Amino acid sequence: MSDETAKTGRRRIMLRAGLAVAATPVVAAGLSQGALAQQKLAKNLIQYQDSPKGDQRCDNCTHWQPPNACAIVEGPIAPNGWCAAWAPKA
Repeated sequence: MSDETAKTGRRRIMLRAGLAVAATPVVAAGLSQGALAQQKLAKNLIQYQDSPKGDQRCDNCTHWQPPNACAIVEGPIAPNGWCAAWAPKA
């Protein structure tokens, strides 16, 4: 492989990598719109319970939506509830 071919190959790789990085926000926005359209999980499928599991409660979970909802579990959610998808707020 000649030096010129190697340089062209590297340029092509760098250009593609740059395009991939530039497209990331557009793809992420499209995915978040798709995520909004997804159905929520049934409480029994995610092991939801109306009582906390130690310090893990719905109202300190990243998926919590006040006053009584969850981004991923269907139906009303108790602030002191818990499910298997619990994740700490960042």
